[in-house]
Amino acid sequence: MAEGFPTETNTPAANSVPAGLDLAQPASERRRKNVFIGRAGLFVALVLSSAGVAYAIVRATLLRAPTDPTTERIQQLIDEANRLLAQLDEKRTDS
Repeated sequence: MAEGFPTETNTPAANSVPAGLDLAQPASERRRKNVFIGRAGLFVALVLSSAGVAYAIVRATLLRAPTDPTTERIQQLIDEANRLLAQLDEKRTDS
């Protein structure tokens, strides 16, 4: 290689251009491309957040345990037993 000819390794301009930036494109084209990428990112974020909210709502509504009549009856019996025990305690303290 000759001394006066620039090569890829010793030219600072070749390494200072970011990858994917085509300087041959007009500025309006680059701006339009950036706007498109920004809108696409916004659209993806909106879709993902909507899907997350929908998933949370579906999980919350489907995972509720159905009311069981046996469970309700057991709770009633426990409440009645507690009431009877409280009455027994009152009678013991009165006598």
